[in-house]
Amino acid sequence: MEKKYFSRTEISEEVLLLMAKTSMLTKQLNSLTLAEFAKKQDIIWELLGTVGENPFIGDNFHCDFGKNIHVGENFHADYNCTMLDVAEIRIGKNCLIGPDVSIYTAGHRIQPEGRTLDGYGSPIHIGDDVWIGGHSTILPGITIGNGSVIGAGSVVTKDIPANVVAVGNPCKVIKIISPQS
Repeated sequence: MEKKYFSRTEISEEVLLLMAKTSMLTKQLNSLTLAEFAKKQDIIWELLGTVGENPFIGDNFHCDFGKNIHVGENFHADYNCTMLDVAEIRIGKNCLIGPDVSIYTAGHRIQPEGRTLDGYGSPIHIGDDVWIGGHSTILPGITIGNGSVIGAGSVVTKDIPANVVAVGNPCKVIKIISPQS
C-alpha cells in the first residue's frame, strides 16, 4: 500500500479547519449518553467519511480527521477507541472493535533527525465480520481478512489472512476458523 506523506510544520488552513471540526464533533460525540443514541449516530454520520446502517461508537473516541474512516453496517467500536486516520481506514460490515483498541495509519521516520517535522500514513483495511479484542493495536499498512479474530492485547504488525484467530505481540495466527456445519 502506498504511503501518504505529511508535514507537521506546514499545515494548510484547510487541514487546520478540518481538524478543528473533527475535534468539535468528537467532543460532542463523547459528551452524549447512550440515552441520546440517535444524536450519537447523527454525529457519527457527520464525522466519518462513509458509514453503513446501525453504527455505534462508545465513549472516549478519538481520531485525526474522521473523513478518512469508512465503516460498514453494524459497526461497533467500544470505549476508548483511537483511530489515527492520516491515511484511509476501511472497516467492513459487522465488525466489533473491543475497548481500548488503537488503529494507527500514522508513522514517522526511524532516523532521529527531523522525526518531529514530518510523517507518513499507510492505509489500513479491516474486512467484514472481524472482531478485534480489547487493548489491541493495529499498525500502519495492515490488512485483516474477512471473518478473522484478533485476540485481546495483540499488536498487529503484519497482514492477517481471512478466517483465522491471531493473537500476541507480534500478532500471529494460532487457529483457522472452520465454516459452520
